[in-house]
Amino acid sequence: MFRSIRLDAVLVQAVIAGALSFAHLHDLAAAAGQDGWKAWAYPVSVDLLLVAAWRRLRTLRAQGEPARAAWTWFAVALAASLGANVATAGLLDLNDVPDWLRILVAGWPALAFLGGTLLVHSPTTPTAPDAEPVESDPLPVVEPVTVPSEPDPAPVADAVESAPEPVPALPAAPPPADVPPALVDHARKLADAHRATTGSPMDAATLRDRLGLPGPMAAQLAAHLA
Repeated sequence: MFRSIRLDAVLVQAVIAGALSFAHLHDLAAAAGQDGWKAWAYPVSVDLLLVAAWRRLRTLRAQGEPARAAWTWFAVALAASLGANVATAGLLDLNDVPDWLRILVAGWPALAFLGGTLLVHSPTTPTAPDAEPVESDPLPVVEPVTVPSEPDPAPVADAVESAPEPVPALPAAPPPADVPPALVDHARKLADAHRATTGSPMDAATLRDRLGLPGPMAAQLAAHLA
């Protein structure tokens, strides 16, 4: 038994509209100087760009991505198809096509090729299938290592401050004759005051510091005071 064929009204309407649009595009291309097989290729190019842009638009919308470029090329193809339908409705003399229309028809192949290339090669984000979780080996548990703490160092007893060692007195030098007597008298007064204050004789180092004399002269004065 043969199955009964049921015609879909929407499909029939689409075929009729497509055939009319195809014929209009062919007539316009032929009037613009594209004769022979080229006139038949123009409606195919326009309709293919329209379908490709619509499919691309639906794919991008399903993926939740922006579809501005697809909308743009869909509008370009729709304008080309609609413009051909309106132009062949008696508003344009097909025997005397203006130059700007010839330029548009001649430049359409490059524009359609660019749009089709961009629609096909535009990057999309593929929906990866749900990947099964990969079981990873559990990491070994590292037990904390207890490091024995070092005992606190024993308190160091405060160092007993030692008394400064006395500066050894310079050896007595023979009193030279060139020491001024006034300097000797002044040094003797200082030595007497030092002995009265500290109870010890003044050595050559103290005498040198008090009078600001060089070491040899301080030693000579100390020899006079001895």
